[in-house]
Amino acid sequence: MVVTGGSGRTQAVRADEPYFTRLWQLLQPTYTGTEPVSDAWEEGRYPPVRFTVLWGLTGVGGWPSTDSAPGGDVAVAREDQLFLAGDGTPWVRSDPAPELEDDDIRWHRAPREVFDRLDRAGLAGGAGEGRGEGAKGSTGPERGVWWAVPGLVVGFAAGVGGTRLIRRAAVGPGAGPPRDEPRQELIDL
Repeated sequence: MVVTGGSGRTQAVRADEPYFTRLWQLLQPTYTGTEPVSDAWEEGRYPPVRFTVLWGLTGVGGWPSTDSAPGGDVAVAREDQLFLAGDGTPWVRSDPAPELEDDDIRWHRAPREVFDRLDRAGLAGGAGEGRGEGAKGSTGPERGVWWAVPGLVVGFAAGVGGTRLIRRAAVGPGAGPPRDEPRQELIDL
C-alpha cells in the first residue's frame, strides 16, 4: 500500500502491476544495509515524506498462529519512506519490522534514474505532480476544506431544528406516560 506524503491518499498496488516493479526498483526492500545520515535526520528532523510504502504479505496466518482461517490474514512485513534531500538525492528510510517498538531504522540512497521516471509520471508524490500551492487540483488545506463549511452549517441547522421539534413534541398535549390506564408489571418466571 502506498500512502502519498502530504495528501494522505492511499493506493493498493499488486505485485503484477508495473508500478509495483518500479517501487521495488526504487526502494529496494531486500536491501539490508544502512548508510550514515546526518545527526538531524537521526533525530527525526528530515525533509517531508514524499510517500510511504507498507509492504504486506497476504495469505498468512491461520490456526494455531491466529484464530482465523488459513490464508486469510495480512501481515505488514516492512515500511519504507521516501525523502528527497536538499541536493535532490532520493533517500529511503526503512523499518524492517514495523510491528515492533524498536529503533532498527535503516537508511540508503535510492537510484536517481528510477526516482526521476516515477516523478515525471507523477507517481513519486510531491513536486513531480506539478501541484504547487494554490495550483489547480492541489489538495492542500486551502483547497480541500471548502466542502466542510456548508456541511457544518447544514449539520448545525438540522441539529438545532431537530432538538426544537423533539422538545415541542415532549411538552405537547398527550405527551408523557399514560396516566389513566392500569400499569403493567413484569413478572419473572
